[in-house]
Amino acid sequence: YLNVLKRSVILAVVSTVMCLIVGYPMAYIMSRAPRKKRNLMATLFVLPLWTNFLLRTYAWMGLLREQGLVNEFLRAIGLIERPLQLLYNNGAVVMGMVYNFLPFMVLPIYSVLSKIDFSLYEAAYDLGATGREIFMKITLPLSIAGVFSGISMVFIPAVSTFVISNLLGGNKYNLIGNVIEQQFRWTGDWHFGSAMSIILMIFILIAMGVSRFFGGDLSKGEGLL
Repeated sequence: YLNVLKRSVILAVVSTVMCLIVGYPMAYIMSRAPRKKRNLMATLFVLPLWTNFLLRTYAWMGLLREQGLVNEFLRAIGLIERPLQLLYNNGAVVMGMVYNFLPFMVLPIYSVLSKIDFSLYEAAYDLGATGREIFMKITLPLSIAGVFSGISMVFIPAVSTFVISNLLGGNKYNLIGNVIEQQFRWTGDWHFGSAMSIILMIFILIAMGVSRFFGGDLSKGEGLL
């Protein structure tokens, strides 16, 4: 069970980092777009959330299976001869997490970036700052609160998920959420399931505490800054 817990945390961290790497540039582009385009982009990010979580995950099964769209496309352009095993591995689980939880990273960062006073950029340009210096000294520090908020909003559901690992992992890569589900649903050992749930809640509370401490302090100009 320690190995399961370790795997759960590692996959959650990997998916959170990938969401941050992909999501921050998206949020930045959205925040710099004209207001009408901003609303459209935000709607496009929220739109998939209107679809059932299970349906979105099952759709990835259809895309990644041996006769799925991805394999058929790669075979059609001559990159592969045999279908790739894209399902039932850690990569598929991480991909499912990133797809389902990416909006929870983009929207908090976008919310913070869109509220930055543009006069700060104008003043920095007037003082001779380069684009890189403006990003490192203005944009990034002022957006840290949104970054930590997005990290907590992605890490918490990622570390506790069991549907994604069940469907895209094929029950070969159990996470802590799968163990808890099995104890309550199949094994009937509610005491052990409750103990595992408390351990999971500790990780969630730690993540929320770190996000609240750093995000709250940095948003006020305190703490690390």
